[in-house]
Amino acid sequence: MLSAIYTMGALGIILGILLAAASKIFYVYVDPKVLAIDDALPGANCGGCGLPGCSANAEAIVAGTAAPNSCVVAPAELADVIAGIMGVSIEAKEPDIALPDCNYGTKDADIKYRYDGIADCRAAMLLSGGMKVCNIGCLGLGTCAKACPFGAITMGEDNLPVVDEELCTGCGTCEKVCPKNIIKLSSVTRRILHEYTTDDCTTPCQRTCPAGIDIQEYIKQICLGDYYRSVQVIKERNPFPTVIGRICPRPCETDCRRKYIDEPVAINALKRFAADFEKNCKERILPFKAPETGRKVAVIGGGVEGLSAAFFSARLGHAPTIFEATPKLGGLLRTAIAKNRLPLNILDWDIEGILKTGVAVQTEKVMGRDFTIDSLLEEGFETVFLASGGWDNRMSRGSVSKIEQPVPGTFLLIDLIKAKPEDKNGLSFGPHVVIAGGGELAANAAKICKEAGAERVTVLLREPEQETPFSEEGVKLLQNEGVDIVYLSGITRLMGTGPALSWLEFTDLASGSKTVIPANTLYLASGRFPELVFNKPVPEEAASDEPPEGSVSWEAVTPYKQPAFSKETGLLSDGDALTDMSAAIKAIGSGRRGAASMHQIMYDIEFITPDNILTPQSVIQDVDSLVNVGPVSRNIMPLSAVENEELEKGFSETVARAEAGRCLQCGLICYGKQV
Repeated sequence: MLSAIYTMGALGIILGILLAAASKIFYVYVDPKVLAIDDALPGANCGGCGLPGCSANAEAIVAGTAAPNSCVVAPAELADVIAGIMGVSIEAKEPDIALPDCNYGTKDADIKYRYDGIADCRAAMLLSGGMKVCNIGCLGLGTCAKACPFGAITMGEDNLPVVDEELCTGCGTCEKVCPKNIIKLSSVTRRILHEYTTDDCTTPCQRTCPAGIDIQEYIKQICLGDYYRSVQVIKERNPFPTVIGRICPRPCETDCRRKYIDEPVAINALKRFAADFEKNCKERILPFKAPETGRKVAVIGGGVEGLSAAFFSARLGHAPTIFEATPKLGGLLRTAIAKNRLPLNILDWDIEGILKTGVAVQTEKVMGRDFTIDSLLEEGFETVFLASGGWDNRMSRGSVSKIEQPVPGTFLLIDLIKAKPEDKNGLSFGPHVVIAGGGELAANAAKICKEAGAERVTVLLREPEQETPFSEEGVKLLQNEGVDIVYLSGITRLMGTGPALSWLEFTDLASGSKTVIPANTLYLASGRFPELVFNKPVPEEAASDEPPEGSVSWEAVTPYKQPAFSKETGLLSDGDALTDMSAAIKAIGSGRRGAASMHQIMYDIEFITPDNILTPQSVIQDVDSLVNVGPVSRNIMPLSAVENEELEKGFSETVARAEAGRCLQCGLICYGKQV
């Protein structure tokens, strides 16, 4: 008996020792912050944060790979609690919401879908691609509704998903299970940053619009009599609806599908009707905005592009300030268009609407005289967008003969070539001069720079060597004078300190390799300064380890380019405006891309052009004929016969509703039948 007791006691001691040793060997440390955050999270384990459960989200928050406000089902106050645990502050999070992107469900489709008893969209996709005609349209089997963990999605009578905005948390579950990406998360920020791809259900008019306005939707709202909503849809992509409704060249109408039957819909006249509704009712219809971020951005130039960049920056939640050299905003719209086409009160109305979104303005502020790039960065502006306009703008301001330098150390080549000897004091000839482009004029400019005392002159050309603009003798002469010629090169970054340019980065257009060279002066062979986004570089990328006291290091990069030229690299590439924008609607699109680029730079978001980004050269489904559509005459805009009165009088409500009714409400290849 005693031996058994001793044996059991010995075994207990041995097991205790082993367990103690195991606890030391296999001990797993759990960060108290992870435990605290895990306890604070609701424990729904819905996956809306993109991670497999709340514990995984807690670990990601502590690791810095998820934000304190990443939980989509928790109340707003929880984000502050988690931020307190982490010892950080957070910006307000803009809510996402799921939205469908399809016009016609299977019920209304001409060719019905057959799934042979399959009841899941993902399975149907494996059956002949889940389609008969449209490779983008909704399959209508309701997989998104079944997958929604919050019951926010139901299938409507037209077999398209309907989202209850009150119940939707933006968790993204529906987006993940939709095999055709029909239903996707949407927010103000997502919509502003989005560039259309071949996966989007776009209409011919929308694809042709330089600003990418959802034309089909705003005309649909006019048909329904909801003019307020129509204006909101227009302002999603166009801050100048009243102006553009009068002066747009209307490329959208060229591709309107009604041309296959009779005449295109009067798209621009309908835009004017909706915009005039807002003006006449004297009620500002403001587009949706993201929550305020507290980030200050500066925009240099108060023309169409600058105003548009500020407008979209404000809608992204930032606090933009425009710096304009003249007493009035508007640029060429104020000076170059006949008043009977664009009365100034119309221009001022749209500008006032832009300012009401939260845009501050400082007029009669001249770059170099009243402020500099580095002074703006020193004042707390996180980024600076340059939209100073081109040669036409200088002519309108009477500044053709005045040499301007909005970019530190950077001038237009035309100023160098045209400058008289007594005017050359306004130019710079630092020890390291770079000339970008210019063809044969670049050779002449290089000689002028060498004669003025430049130690080293580099000519950067986008052309390959076999297409050189110089003669063989000209190349030898330049080389004898110590001029370096670099072919197939595009400038991708400028760097400097204070008011001075110090370095320049160019990219080899063949290999993609980057090279940084000293540059104190840059001459550009264009009639305008390019759009550039300035910001403070991160410390390890600064041009100098310790900038002089009272100065700020800066760098400048180009915004991402318009989709048709998204693969181009560097300044002066194909698609870049080399004088001024050929149309205001193009300047609006450029301003949006500028605002998006500033946003991405501030948040360190790398912009990667999708391989399937939509361009005029994209191969997409389309139609070249219509059936069951009867001809309906286009309504013509009435003209005024009164002198000094606006030339076009605009549509009445009756005419506008009739013209909007001509719209086929197109999808990618679908359209409304009108017999």
